[in-house]
Amino acid sequence: MPSWLDIIIRSFVFLALLFFMTKILGKKQISELSFFEYVSGITIGSIAGEAITGLEKNMFQGMMAIIIFTLATLSADILALKSKTFRDFIEGKGTVFIKDGKVLEENLKKEKYSIDELSALLRQKDIYRVADVEFAVLEPRGNLSALLKKEHQPLTPKDLNLQMPNEKEPQTVIMDGSILDEPLMYSGKSRGWLTLELAKLGLTLENVFIGQVDSYGELTVDVYDDKLQIPSPNQRPLLLATLKKTQVDLEIFSLETNDESAKVMYKKNAKLVQETIEKLTPYLTS
Repeated sequence: MPSWLDIIIRSFVFLALLFFMTKILGKKQISELSFFEYVSGITIGSIAGEAITGLEKNMFQGMMAIIIFTLATLSADILALKSKTFRDFIEGKGTVFIKDGKVLEENLKKEKYSIDELSALLRQKDIYRVADVEFAVLEPRGNLSALLKKEHQPLTPKDLNLQMPNEKEPQTVIMDGSILDEPLMYSGKSRGWLTLELAKLGLTLENVFIGQVDSYGELTVDVYDDKLQIPSPNQRPLLLATLKKTQVDLEIFSLETNDESAKVMYKKNAKLVQETIEKLTPYLTS
């Protein structure tokens, strides 16, 4: 067999083998690696490269070596799940770099980090003052986790006692000008509704690159022509405006009528509509 053909065959065989073994090991192998996984990944890649180009060696020996290292890595991952002691040994422990706004220099030296490197890690999290940090730890996989002091943390709706609606995953119902029936069904909509919404926007299905239905049942689209201006969904703002107008009208009716029973009725219903507006405002304005 010609050497060039042998290399082609070996390349495809080991490409398929490495893909299969990586699928077995899971997503961790392509994300953040522990020390053991890093060493194992380098070794497996080196074995594959040598087995592909080392024509004088048996290809199956290289395949066996890759399988052995894959099984060793998989066994280490399983054992790490069952034993914290083994997990700490293989993956390491987190190292505290900042506590109560003060840098722990000894821990920096232990991990061989300079203050410049620590500052760079903090800047990646949009933190520019060490004094603003309550707690920061270098995780075993090399990323920095940081907690700002309470006074420097951004406000959340919970801090303001605001009720916010639950968000659900948007459903992609149009892709490349074609309707996706399964996501459309999950969103509780039909093809007829979708056609009507596209007509409201002045679009045809062929113009739409991607279309999504959000938690509120509103359709948002992106079209092939980027210069084309698409109006924003306005059902919720219109509904909120209608409710406010209704509440104001009821207040006016209560002031204009001379009938006491009607006045009481208008005031009572105006109050009910106002309570409804207060409950729905987070859902209609978010």
